[in-house]
Amino acid sequence: MKNLILFLQTSCFILASVAFGAERPNILYLYVDDLGWGSIGPNGQAERKAAGKPYVLTPNLDRLAEQGINFTRGYGCTVCSPARSSQQTGFHQGYTFADRNDPDNAKKAIRKDDITMGDALTKAGYATGYWGKWGYGGSKDMQNPTIDNVQTLPTSHGYKFVVAELHHVRAHTFFQPTLWNAPSKRRLAGGLELKANSMAKYRNQQSYSNYPAFQNHPEYPDPAYCDDVYAFACLDFVRNQAQEYNRSGKPFFGLFAAQIPHAPFKEVEKLPNWDHDYKDQSFFKKLSPQSQQWCAMVTRIDAHFGNILEALEDPNGDGDKSDSVADNTLVVFQSDNGGPGGSNREQLDANGGLQGSKGSIYEGGIRVPTIMRWSEKITHQSKLKKGSSTDLVMDCSDLLPTFCELAGVPIPLGVSGVSLAPTLTGKGIQRPRDYLIHEAGNQASIIQGQYKLIRPRGDTKSSASNKKKKRKKEPVTMLFDLNTDPAEQNNLANVRPQLVKKLNALLTAERVDEPAGFANTYHTWNAKTKNGSLGSPSNWSEYIYENAEVMYMKESGAPKSHWCARIREGTAVALKETNFLGLEVSGVLVVKKGAKVSARNELRVSHAGQVNLQGGMIGSDRWLEIKKGGVLKGHGMIKGDLYNQGTFALQMDKPIQVDGSVNLSGRLELLKTGTINNGESYTVLQANSVSGGFENDEVSIGGKSFSVFYTPTSVTVKAK
Repeated sequence: MKNLILFLQTSCFILASVAFGAERPNILYLYVDDLGWGSIGPNGQAERKAAGKPYVLTPNLDRLAEQGINFTRGYGCTVCSPARSSQQTGFHQGYTFADRNDPDNAKKAIRKDDITMGDALTKAGYATGYWGKWGYGGSKDMQNPTIDNVQTLPTSHGYKFVVAELHHVRAHTFFQPTLWNAPSKRRLAGGLELKANSMAKYRNQQSYSNYPAFQNHPEYPDPAYCDDVYAFACLDFVRNQAQEYNRSGKPFFGLFAAQIPHAPFKEVEKLPNWDHDYKDQSFFKKLSPQSQQWCAMVTRIDAHFGNILEALEDPNGDGDKSDSVADNTLVVFQSDNGGPGGSNREQLDANGGLQGSKGSIYEGGIRVPTIMRWSEKITHQSKLKKGSSTDLVMDCSDLLPTFCELAGVPIPLGVSGVSLAPTLTGKGIQRPRDYLIHEAGNQASIIQGQYKLIRPRGDTKSSASNKKKKRKKEPVTMLFDLNTDPAEQNNLANVRPQLVKKLNALLTAERVDEPAGFANTYHTWNAKTKNGSLGSPSNWSEYIYENAEVMYMKESGAPKSHWCARIREGTAVALKETNFLGLEVSGVLVVKKGAKVSARNELRVSHAGQVNLQGGMIGSDRWLEIKKGGVLKGHGMIKGDLYNQGTFALQMDKPIQVDGSVNLSGRLELLKTGTINNGESYTVLQANSVSGGFENDEVSIGGKSFSVFYTPTSVTVKAK
């Protein structure tokens, strides 16, 4: 019976791999708190070492970069709560609910309708785990914390194996008496239970290295140093799930969100052999106490990462690496935001010469160290060269769509992030990342290519205490060329007024000036009539976000430009201009002449969905996508880049006009029109550019066959 069960499990995962797509990688995401951009070897520490200057030791991260790719323009957010919310949900601060560090974020940060990494990868059939600072859902009480919001917990968002801190204030120590754990055999709120923060079960066990925690030392503290507990729990998961992957093919996703190197720094001195790695470094004793503590913390977490990475190479720990899963595991390393001020920044150049620090809108607050390794895909021959650095701009919000595409599940609708999967795999079309958005205090920024605009924004999002703080006087608007001026010293705003105007318009449209608590909302088409009006308030569901009898959001009425909306069935008829953030059509959308339907981030026509253009216009500032099984038919105007995997059913007498690029696959069909003349050509689609092609090179209608032809800007058919 046991063999039969194992056979059935293995068969299920083989079928799942076929359904989701082959070669789905395991994913291990290593995340740290407040590590400055310049704090790893390839971003400056290696140069400091070579020059004989004090440096921080990160041998495992440096090796990871040598085996993978270092993103010199990787971005997080300015502080921890928005960073984790953007990371998990894929929305930038203009749309994510946790757009700042708010004491109430634990009660209202990630909503049940938000799709997180854990949600998506659980749906894809991955085993999932989260260890470390989650920061949402629990109270800040140190001795008797409570669950305050079940819908925002990691266990409510797809994570099965959890050892975590649920409030960022409780994470302001490394010696919490308890940590939240899952799974639990007890029926508790959110499936989480408090357990002692202890290393007892890992002490004096031959299968666990005594370095870097030195948990076997008689003076190891109780409660434990929480990052040691997180690291060992992550290690257990990787060992177990790597072996399961080898047995059954079930992939895994683990996210280790360390509290290191966030303050308080001095607590590391309570640990035995806390400065062990710097005993032979002559510069160490010359550093300030804070710099010494910071160095010890960073090198400690680096060593934990090394143990976890070793488990990918040898899951059962027998010394034989024939069971390695490292080649098909995507490893991502990143910090949440820039490093803080302090002596470590000055003595070790932890932010790599960038202006500003944690909490700042400048590069020192938002640019973060970012490394990816995927040995099977990132090689010396791949687009991203193994062992090199790239200036490809990527943001923490890009990782959710990237993981979704690699896992073979739909990317959540309308997110800000852009999947990097085509670049990592070398397959498919890499969609452009036009710009990045950030907020910090009373400022907002947009980065587009080499240029970055910073300007003030409405004070409505800032706390009263922030408003009272004295700030140094800065220009109202600043424009920097990050290629020639990465330290943001030369303000070009007065030199490039037209560029300032253009970037400011884009920034404003991304909703950075909204009051605190503003976010995207989710709505479903629920018209009672057969052909309901798209713009009618009564045809859409109401969105309510509440917890513990406190209502945080209530959104109803006609569609708005921050809605993520779905037409799952039925027919919606557009008679006038209607705007969304994201719109998915699985039913039917009819767009009449004179009407315009726009989805700022994405208009998606899914399987069995149909958009019928009857002389109207559809558009997106980013892209429109026709999925396999979806249909675009009729004639009219499309504004934005168009990606097709479905069916185009087009008219010969009235071509579709696309103000953007068109990437073709799928099929072409023709709609019946007037008289057809033998040998005559008919243009059915015109665009700024056309790439790819339909699967069929012939199409028939009314008993006549037509050949399909392409130019760089059009598609034509010619009767045989």
